[in-house]
Amino acid sequence: MGMSVTISAATGQDAEQIFRLQYLCFQSEAALYGNYRIDPLVQTLDAVRAEVASDCVFVARLGDEVVGSVRGSVGEDGVASIGKLCVHPRLQGHGIGARLLRAVETALTEERGAKLFRLRAGHRSEGNLRLYRRVGYQRVDTVEGADGVRMIVLEKAAGAYAATA
Repeated sequence: MGMSVTISAATGQDAEQIFRLQYLCFQSEAALYGNYRIDPLVQTLDAVRAEVASDCVFVARLGDEVVGSVRGSVGEDGVASIGKLCVHPRLQGHGIGARLLRAVETALTEERGAKLFRLRAGHRSEGNLRLYRRVGYQRVDTVEGADGVRMIVLEKAAGAYAATA
């Protein structure tokens, strides 16, 4: 008998599981670009703990296991930056990423006054780009990340929810 994946706000006790999950999930991105110095792989546990304490962080849980995570914060201009969306490789393709995005977008809008959502994806990360387009994001720019990876910048207006399936 299967268990349902639940989405909830992260707590400080989730930081270590988020840290480990992030390291696992972003290995495929690092391999895609031949760059193992991308931010999610070099971020420290203390930095993850700090983000959980200050940012809007959601997790997907399967029982007690954290199997997905996403983070967001809102600047003074009302632009919300969303990042480090990850879902355990064995559970990808089941809508968990879209559910996490919807949760963080809702919280950033209702609790932190976001007017616009912005996120980035590597230019070769077709699966991620497909997800973002499906949930309403549109490409607005291309930039080079601090790690040298070319990133596609995508945005959508707060409240512009698309289908999550």
